[in-house]
Parts: sequence; structure tokens; C-alpha cells
Amino acid sequence: MADLTYAKNPELTTILPGWKGNPVSKGRFIDPNTRFTGTFSRFLKWQFTRNDKRNEKKQDKWRLTVNKGTGFLKSKEDCLVWLGHASYFLQLGGKRILIDPLFGRISGVVRRYSDMPCAIEDFTGIDYVLLSHAHRDHCDYFTLKKLAEKNNYTLLTTLNTGQLAASWIPGLKFQEAGWYQQYNLPEKNLKITFLPTQHWSNRYLWDINETLWGAFMIEANGQKIYFGGDSGACGYPKQAGELFPGIDIAMIGVGAYYPLFMMKDVHTGPHAALQTFHDLKAKKFVPMHYGTFDLADEPLGEPYRILKTLEAENQIKGELKMIAVGEPLVL
Repeated sequence: MADLTYAKNPELTTILPGWKGNPVSKGRFIDPNTRFTGTFSRFLKWQFTRNDKRNEKKQDKWRLTVNKGTGFLKSKEDCLVWLGHASYFLQLGGKRILIDPLFGRISGVVRRYSDMPCAIEDFTGIDYVLLSHAHRDHCDYFTLKKLAEKNNYTLLTTLNTGQLAASWIPGLKFQEAGWYQQYNLPEKNLKITFLPTQHWSNRYLWDINETLWGAFMIEANGQKIYFGGDSGACGYPKQAGELFPGIDIAMIGVGAYYPLFMMKDVHTGPHAALQTFHDLKAKKFVPMHYGTFDLADEPLGEPYRILKTLEAENQIKGELKMIAVGEPLVL
């Protein structure tokens, strides 16, 4: 492409030798390995093609288990706590981190099928908020604004997404990273690196891929924790496993995957997520991005049931940790 340029944050360290930065064409980020588009014709096919999953979904009464309470916020132990969908609380190396926090409905509109374990006002002393991309089920205006009332957090996010959030929250401290870049943190025992995924990003119809998307590698106290954000099946996890050998925990999306012709490029279902876990060569697999919102045609409980079957059939090379919402996973 004649207009192709490359973007990264010149103030951050780039860990991949020879990486020029994220390719940008006409002001929009592009994946250098994959070309896919969410065309309107594909959307129409999705909406008007008959499939049995929709009927199954109506009959599915399964719901996530939610452990109510604030005990995990009072603990001094290093722990990981799922807050539903792709939201996590992480206490690690003396720091308190929130990842893709969304404590209500999507944009205040899309219904939640799992409660929060506690109120948003209970989250205090948050040091960092990590945002993987600008989609509304990961980057929530209402949650970020409310958290800022009681927390002087620093936002660690993607190219152009920090500027977006700062337009909502005056005085917000933020750092933006491109792929393979490590944030500048004052803590010597904490490293956070932004890594690639196969996805896309937008808030509206007209700003597609003006902000970047990706995953996080979090390292502290001898732990390596991978947060996969949103991604279709691709080669990036295998590369991440090679760049960061010995990953302890991998949080990987397993929902919003059906129908495959519409979703497979941007979300992994249970089987593709398992392959991602194996490519990472991680020790513990923590599924996410299921059970909280109805974003596709599979029944809410289908990812859970498939993963439990795969576990019973000994197909998981590692440990499956299907934690309840609000249940601390001690590190």
C-alpha cells in the first residue's frame, strides 16, 4: 500500500527485534497477517439464516455462579478474580489492577445475565486499569468514570484509546502502547507488555480501527499472566508463548463464537480457545467472555458444557480453572 505508515509509542520499549510498529492505512490500523471484514452482507446472512442454536438458547436456563461479597478486596494475597465477561480484578506484587472493567450493562443498555460480586464503590486503591480495545463490552464509559471518582488510577491501553478515555475523564493519567511494547512502570517487580490479537476496534460505525486492539502479558512475583482480550484463532498466541515461556495463567475468551462464518475471525469458541491455550503452553486455562452477555447465537451455557466435556476426555494439556464470578484464584 502506497499510503502505509507504522505507529508505535516512541517512549516505550519494543520487545520484538525489527518490529517497525503497527501498520496504518488511511488512519486505520490493519493486521499485517490477516485481512477480514465484517461486511454488511455477512451481517444480513447472520440475521436471516435459520439456525437451531437460537432455539437452544431460548431453552437454556444455565447461569454463571456468582460469589457475593468483598472478601477478595480485603485480602492481602496475590489473587485473580473474575468479575464477569472479560473483566478481572488482579492483586499482584502489592498492586491492584482492573482489566477491561464493565460493572453494569454494555453502554447502560445490553442486559447482564450475571451479577457483580459487589458494588463498583467497593473498588478502592486501584493502581492500574488495563483496556485491551475500545469495543463497548471492554471499554465502558460509565465504569471508567465511576472508578475515577474514588481511584487515582493510571490507564494502560492501546494506541489512540488512551486519548479517547482522557476525553471522558479530565486529568486521566494514561499510557498507550503498540504491539510488542512494554509500558513504563515505576515498580521494578511489575512488567506489563501489550501483544497482538486478531480482532478489530471501534465505538461507532465511522471509526473502525482508528484505535488499536490486543492482549496483555503481566509479570510480577514470579508469575506470568496472559490476558487474551478478544481474538480469532491465529498464530499470535504461539508467538506469545515463545516470547514469554512458562506462562502460569491464560485468560482466554470462549464465547460469542456462533455462527462461525460471522464470528470465527474475531472470537474463539471453546475448541479454538483450547488450541490457543496449547499454543501458549500455559499451565492454567481460565475461560472468559461467556455467560454474562448474550452477544451471539450459542446458548449461554454451551461454552461451559463443552469445556467440561473436553476436560473429562483429558483433552486439556494443563489445568482448566472455571472459576465463579467473584471467586478468588489465589496465585
